[in-house]
Amino acid sequence: MELIRRWCSFRLAHPILSGLFYAFAWMLLGALILSLLLWLTQMQEQDLSLYTYIVHAFAMLSGGFVAGKRSTNKGWYQGGITGILYGLIVLLVGFLALDAGMNAKDLLHLGIAFVIGAGGGMFGINLSK
Repeated sequence: MELIRRWCSFRLAHPILSGLFYAFAWMLLGALILSLLLWLTQMQEQDLSLYTYIVHAFAMLSGGFVAGKRSTNKGWYQGGITGILYGLIVLLVGFLALDAGMNAKDLLHLGIAFVIGAGGGMFGINLSK
């Protein structure tokens, strides 16, 4: 019985890894909701750019929040690194899947990802105490 309890209570111990896990889980849920909106409504794909930015921002904020909550100190740092890693993975997927090139705008997106993740980390570290 203890083996089953230990197996079912899987937990990522590292704050950044757990933050990335939650960020991608929220991103997948947001992508599913946006896909359903496209399918069930008259919304066009061109209208999705604002909504995808909102989904990514919420995913980074929640990932930074979880990273900050699981860390013992420097929540802004843990959340910011989580945001940058999330942004780098999204850029890498875009580069590999869509053959999108890298430009200066991507550096701006990474900076914004750091700020959003750091903000979530600050909220997370303060709510964990």
